[in-house]
Amino acid sequence: MAIATPESYADMLDRAKAGKYAIPAINVTSSQTLSAALKGFADAESDGIVQISNGGAAYWSGSSRLDRVAGSLAFAGYARAVGDLYPGIVGLHTDHCPKKFLDCWIHPLLEIEAERVKRGELPVFQSHMWDGSAESLDDNIEIAVDMLKRSRAAHTVLEIEIGAVGGEEDGIKGEENASLYTTADDAYRAIEALGLGENGRYITALTFGNVHGSYKPGHVKLRPEILGEIQVDVAKRLGDRLQTKVGVKDSPFDLVMHGGSGSTDEEIATAVRNGVIKMNVDTDTQYAFTRPIADWMYRNYDGVLKVDGEVGSKKKYDPRAWGKAAEEGMAARVVEACERLGSVGSAKR
Repeated sequence: MAIATPESYADMLDRAKAGKYAIPAINVTSSQTLSAALKGFADAESDGIVQISNGGAAYWSGSSRLDRVAGSLAFAGYARAVGDLYPGIVGLHTDHCPKKFLDCWIHPLLEIEAERVKRGELPVFQSHMWDGSAESLDDNIEIAVDMLKRSRAAHTVLEIEIGAVGGEEDGIKGEENASLYTTADDAYRAIEALGLGENGRYITALTFGNVHGSYKPGHVKLRPEILGEIQVDVAKRLGDRLQTKVGVKDSPFDLVMHGGSGSTDEEIATAVRNGVIKMNVDTDTQYAFTRPIADWMYRNYDGVLKVDGEVGSKKKYDPRAWGKAAEEGMAARVVEACERLGSVGSAKR
């Protein structure tokens, strides 16, 4: 699973839009969770994206170091070292960077990448997310314009969010209120400021009731149909200007779905029909990784612990034993995500 180039990443996104499916974007926090994601994509013969949040980037540098830039480079370096062992192509992405981490995380990465591009080299990542959901719309868009310039220089794609996702992820908390539903007016303001690709490519999270975290189906009130309504509304306002944009004429936005845990198959399918080409998956895969470990520890209690002065069983407490079970559990959940999003078989051979 070779790491994408800017060109193959753009092709991956274009094929998803044309084929009406979405690419799972799996958050990873370690070499084991990365290996699990890669295995899942390979098993599903699917294109894929692996990504790190601000907390995940810090953790990659070591829980006692918490250096987001070093952790991001370590993640990307490991992905490149093992990526060719798997079939297909995978993109590397940084997820949910709020304003307070721009200067110490994404700006330095983009500067590194811009310098690499000047030397004729490939960027480290294929895309980065600016999360301005906690800011006013004016500030969100103003920073997005600056970030798009930086992303273009680095040959990367920018991801933005217009609206707010409820719940909490890595300390970024979204309130559950009307801002969970993006309006067509707000979406149009973003596209007017950022353009239709002539200023650099970007993908957009428009919110429709999404909430980070784990919930039973029915708890979160999703309205994925508003994505289609916004696409049509903004397309009408843009008129003939849409001819300058590659893609479906009545779908000006390349959309991202956040906060999908607990979503029904129909809600996900509706979101994909209305232009979602990337869906973040984190909470569910975290559980799919940890659940087999808990099962292993319960079933091998007297082996993983030196109970009553005994020596235990090295074969049981060896991290490779329970780690393999964890990887298999998470990989299976990645395959499920590929099936639900329709990306199975999308990997180019």
